[in-house]
Amino acid sequence: MRHLSTALAALYAGLIYLFIFLPVVVLVLFSFQDGTLPVPPLNGLTLRWYEAVFSDGKLMAALGNSLLVAVISSAVACILGFLAAYAFARYTLPASALLRGLIVAPMTVSTLIIGLGLLSMLNVTGMRLSLVTVGIGHVVINLPLCFAIIYASMGGHQVNIERAARDLGAKDWQVMLLVTAPMLLPSILAAFFLSVTFSWDEFIVAFLLSRFDVTLPVEIWSMLRSGLDPKTNAIGSVVFLISVVFLILMELTVFRKTGKSS
Repeated sequence: MRHLSTALAALYAGLIYLFIFLPVVVLVLFSFQDGTLPVPPLNGLTLRWYEAVFSDGKLMAALGNSLLVAVISSAVACILGFLAAYAFARYTLPASALLRGLIVAPMTVSTLIIGLGLLSMLNVTGMRLSLVTVGIGHVVINLPLCFAIIYASMGGHQVNIERAARDLGAKDWQVMLLVTAPMLLPSILAAFFLSVTFSWDEFIVAFLLSRFDVTLPVEIWSMLRSGLDPKTNAIGSVVFLISVVFLILMELTVFRKTGKSS
């Protein structure tokens, strides 16, 4: 009976992983298709579609735009999230529970609604659509995540260290930047890398808030309008690879550091 339950558990886990990773395997496999359509049968292996991707100026520009927007918007979201978390954790604010709820509320709202709301606001203010507006949109959708991660890690055990720093003559801004921020560095890095991952392949807000300079998901959508070919599989595989690189960096810089400290 025990062996049967173990076998069923292994089968269940295998089916889950198959369900998750089979589309990715198919995507990557047919990016090497030596044909004009990414469909079975596999006619041979070639790297010409990757060569076509990396020689496409528009795709490479969109790739650079995505990286730029993801890194900058995630950094801004982490800074604002840290400042908000520090204020709520260390000071008594009126209606703090309501204010915290308002900060995390965008996590419960569809990105389509957020994007349409931002588009309407930008039209009212007369701000031209660009990568800056895309970055603003990504800060809006990533700030609640950064705030929630950092605020959850601000425990009472850090208060004594901060109090000791003040007793030694440190000012409030020095305590926040030189004492609290280093203690929260694993949480800040985790929030940053997760935000980069979400921003990197976000489509709806990027599509609504961009015009001429677009991010990679918007450029891929433009390619898909003309039909499927292995080139779309190749650029999709590149996107997946870069996302995996971000996750590996988060593992190396955050979780290993957290494990050693514990």
